[in-house]
Formats: sequence, structure tokens, C-alpha cells
Amino acid sequence: MLNPPQRAAVLHTDGPLLVLAGAGSGKTRVIVEKIAHLVQSGRYPAKRIAAITFTNKSAREMRERVARRIKGEAAQELTVCTFHALGLKIAQIDHAKLGLRRGFSIFDADDSSAQIKDLLPAGSKPDAIEAMKQLISRAKNAALSPEQALDAARSPREREAAALYARYQQRLAAFNAVDFDDLIRLPLHLLETDAEARAVWRERIGYLLVDECQDSNDAQYRLLKALAGEAGQFTCVGDDDQSIYAWRGANPENLLTLGSDFPALKIIKLEQNYRCSNRVLRAANALIAHNPHEHPKTLWSDAADGERIRVWECRDAAHEADKVAAELQFIARKHEAPWSECCILFRGNHQSRALEKALQLLRIPYHLSGGTAFLDRGEVKDALAWLRLLANPDDDAAFLRAVQAPNRGVGATTLAKLGELAAHAHLPLARAAESISLCKQLPARSGNALQGFNDSVHSLRKAAHVLPPAELVRKLNEASGLLAALRVQCKNEAQFQVRRRNLDELADWFDGPKTSGPGELAAALALLSHADKGDAGNQVRLMSLHAAKGLEFRFVFIVGVEDGNLPHEASLEEGRIDEERRLFYVGITRAKERLWLSHAKEAQRWGDKLRLKPSRFLDELPAAELQRDGADPVADAENKQERRRMAIEDIRALLAK
Repeated sequence: MLNPPQRAAVLHTDGPLLVLAGAGSGKTRVIVEKIAHLVQSGRYPAKRIAAITFTNKSAREMRERVARRIKGEAAQELTVCTFHALGLKIAQIDHAKLGLRRGFSIFDADDSSAQIKDLLPAGSKPDAIEAMKQLISRAKNAALSPEQALDAARSPREREAAALYARYQQRLAAFNAVDFDDLIRLPLHLLETDAEARAVWRERIGYLLVDECQDSNDAQYRLLKALAGEAGQFTCVGDDDQSIYAWRGANPENLLTLGSDFPALKIIKLEQNYRCSNRVLRAANALIAHNPHEHPKTLWSDAADGERIRVWECRDAAHEADKVAAELQFIARKHEAPWSECCILFRGNHQSRALEKALQLLRIPYHLSGGTAFLDRGEVKDALAWLRLLANPDDDAAFLRAVQAPNRGVGATTLAKLGELAAHAHLPLARAAESISLCKQLPARSGNALQGFNDSVHSLRKAAHVLPPAELVRKLNEASGLLAALRVQCKNEAQFQVRRRNLDELADWFDGPKTSGPGELAAALALLSHADKGDAGNQVRLMSLHAAKGLEFRFVFIVGVEDGNLPHEASLEEGRIDEERRLFYVGITRAKERLWLSHAKEAQRWGDKLRLKPSRFLDELPAAELQRDGADPVADAENKQERRRMAIEDIRALLAK
């Protein structure tokens, strides 16, 4: 049953709406119910409704919830996707207007880095390559063309990046490719400059719903405006208190800009929290009240007060990790709680090392977010290269990887020679490899190997026209020789089965689309995300505060709550403490029942001991909601007595065995 503000948000369908949804206030339910209301009331047909999220995972979850709420064909006609997936859809339909050919490729981060490295002087350091890549990305997220980026440059470094941006775009055009940022920039340029295209897309998308609007960058916000038009038939859902991605271009000011761009904007606040205890909420409210607010919110709950927030002072990171691990063991014993209901949060990934060691010593299973990404595994990247080449024969980066996966005797010397021939003939590498006359200029063995590779590609490309993407991936794993090569490479059967399961899982990721063809394949490829790995199972979660947004756990530990770490020293130097406070707020509001905050007194830096200060944020929390070590002798004594009793029970159980 919806509460009154939720119901008001669902029923408001005329004109622009901003829903300021506090943490745990049921915003996803509001979006799902609103979609159902729009469809079932006959206000809009499902095919004219688009719900936009920021991750493929949240889009998939929302799509599943909508499908359960709306039965039948309508659920299939809805558009529920990310901003980038929507941009891809526009680019695929209007590819000619964007200067693209059908079946264009989408370069991932590694592809982009490789091209930028190739365009920079030989010997450029990785940091310089990454810096140039970030400057280009920043220009694209501001919807600037290379020429506009050059005009906006204010330093020699920015001018160098703008010139590199121009050469990089020429390279992408030659490959019939775009990068991830182009999936917003190019459709936005089309909609802002082509009145006919703008009218067509406004007719196609009659109503927009945007989740996590505070995370939108300038280009994404302008895309929303271009699609919404003057009527502003949209619902934006967001929380300025949870805007924590400014470092990657997010602009929380977009929530304020909505009011000036759409004067008829209605604002509804969702303040009832369905997740946290009231102690946690009171602490979170007190903390975030120190930030400036245009539309302040106060979260409240019908839940009980719950236990006070524990604050630990530890000697160092090792002592802190030992305390957390021991407490986790105690929680599992006392509450009979699954490990998956426990989470440890930190500001930076380097803080996980001491925690991992402590957890391993007590044999507590854990999952570290941000480890080796599934899509970065070698066999997975090999299969993806094949798929990209099937979708786009002009994708040189995909060809170079696929032709060597598995190894078929086409080495660096042959590829270099092929590159010269391709350049002279003004052909992409894959098309040069298909040319009989060009291949005759290569050594016979290499030419024959390329012919065998071409035969495999042609066969699989035909299959791509009739098989759904998931079935195509399974066929490719066999027909390409990837599985046979894995069996040879692996030292034993167990290792082979692990890597084979990775390829099987990749196929599972493509399940869903019923149509087929290179265009559908390209769309499915673009929707893959490094953050989409499945459930981590019954393990304690270790993750950064940034990665925890949108999640919730019964028991939450936030470690390293020290000045210089949280808030981070860079934010203090650059005057960005408000975002660090929001980050801490996000961490606090992940806790459903119990919350622990810990800080160390000293740390080792370059062989020296460094004295640390507790985070200034701790002083912004209400003292009445906290239980500091040693501050409550009665509570401490009761806690020790309970631990002693449980330890005796464990010893008796062992003796009985």
C-alpha cells in the first residue's frame, strides 16, 4: 500500500514532476507503480513510456518488477534501460544522420585507451594516457565537439587534449565506432540540431521517468530536456543528499535547474524510510543537515529506535580489522545471521587488505567488490572480440584480438604487413584479410590461416542473422575454437571447467532479446557492464562507500572514519567536503539494524608512524545515538558477559563432540 506522498507521485501525470526520495523511501516502487498507472489508465501506451536508470543492473531489476506488475504484451513494449542504452537506440535508428554505418562498434575503456596511446608520442606514460582520456571524456560529457573543446580550452594541456580529441574522433570514424561517451553526445547533438528528428523522438517517447536524477551529467540532463520538450511530461526521481559522483561528471545542481527550466515543476518529498532504525535515521539527519539544502528533508520511520551506533577507537588498521572480524563472528553466532547480511564499507579499496587478512584468519567468507571484473577475464574478452567483429567488420581492435584467439599462426609480423596492405588499399583490417589478392602478398601459411579465420567469421555472421544473441555466443565458443584452445591451455580439468563456466555465463548475460541479427548483437554488447556480475552468495560484502549506493544490509561496519580519509584529504584541499559528507550519509543509511563506526589512532606511512584524528563528521552525529568504547561501563560489562557466556557454550559444544 502506498503512503500519501507516494500515491501523489504516482497519480501526477500532467506536467513535470520531481520526486525527492530519501534513502530507503521506496522510490523504485513509486516508479513501478507509476508505470502501471500510466499504462492501465490509458494515459500512455506502454510503447511510448521510457524509464531510465544509471546501471544495467538496476534497469534489469526494474524491468523484472514492472513485468510482475503489468502482465502481457505491455510489459514487453516498455523501454526500461540506461541513458547510454537509450542513446544507443537513437544512434542505431538514426545512424546515417550521425555519420555512422549500420552495425557500428562501441569501444570499451580498454579500446579507447589503446587508441589514445597509439595517437600519443611513443613512450607516453600510463598516467599521461589516462589524463588525456579523462579530459576527452570530460569534454564529451559536457556535450562539446572537438572544435568546441578547443574553443573552451584554458590551458596548454587542455588545448593538447582538444587536438587529440579531434584525431581520436577521426580514428573512431575510420573504424565505424563510437565510445561510451558518444552514446549520449551524438544523439544529443542530433536532437538539439535536427527539428525533424526531435519531433519524431518526442512522439516515440511520450512520457519519461528518470531514476537517480542527481547522478546525471550535463549531457544527460540536456538529453532529458530535448526529449521532454516544453510540455515536460516526465517524472525525475532523485536525492540531492545521495549525490556522490561529481568526480565522474555528475551534477546534483541539475535537480535545481529543473525548476528554472520547467516553471510548472511540482515537487513531492518521500521522507518515510522503510529500511533503517530510528537511531540510524536521526544520526543521518543530523549529519546531512550540515550541508546546504534548497529542499531539506527529514527522514523518519515507524520502526523501533534500535541499538545505539557503536563507535570504536582502534590502535591501527590491523587492530580495527581484528575487531570487525571478531564482531562479525559474534553476530553470526548471536543472531544466526547469514554472512550476506553483513557489510564492511571503506573510503578507498586499499583499506581492504587488513580486513581480508583478519577475515581469512577466522575463516569468514567474504566477497570483495571491485576485484577482477568478469568482463576483464581473458577468455571473456576473446569471445567479446569475436562478437564485436561479427557485428562490425570495420572494428580493427576486435579483429586484432579475435584473429589471435585462439592462436592460428597469424603473428605480429603478419599483422604488421597486413596493416600496411590495408592502409595502402584504404581498407579496415578485417576486410583486407578477406581480400584474396592482398592475402597472396602474405606468406602462404599466414594467408591460409587467415582464410580459415575468414571462413569461421562468415559462418558465424550468417548464424547471427537467425540465432538470438545467447545462442550465438554458445555456438561461437565452439566454432571459433576458443573452448578447444582453453582445454589445451589449462593445467587441469578443474581449471578448464572454471574458465568454461565463464564463457557459459557470458552467454547467459545475453539471454532476453528474442530478435537476432548484427544490429541486435551490437545492442546487446553495448548493454554489458563491468558492474553487472551476479549475486556474491552467502559472504560478507567488502566494498567502497561509492559502490554501496542502492544496497542495504542488517549489519554495517564503516571503517577508517578519520580526517584525511573520510573526509578525504583531497576534498579538504579542494573545498569539496559537502560531497564527502553525502558519502558518509550514504554509508550510514545502508544499515537496517546495527551500525558500527571505527577509526584508528595511528597509521604506517612510508615507514613512519602517523597520528590520526577521528573524522570531524563524528562530532556532527548526536551523542545520544552513539555508544563509544568505555563511555558506558554498564553496557560494556553486559556485552562482555554475553560474549563470555557464548564462548563457554562454544567450548562445551566442542568438548561434547
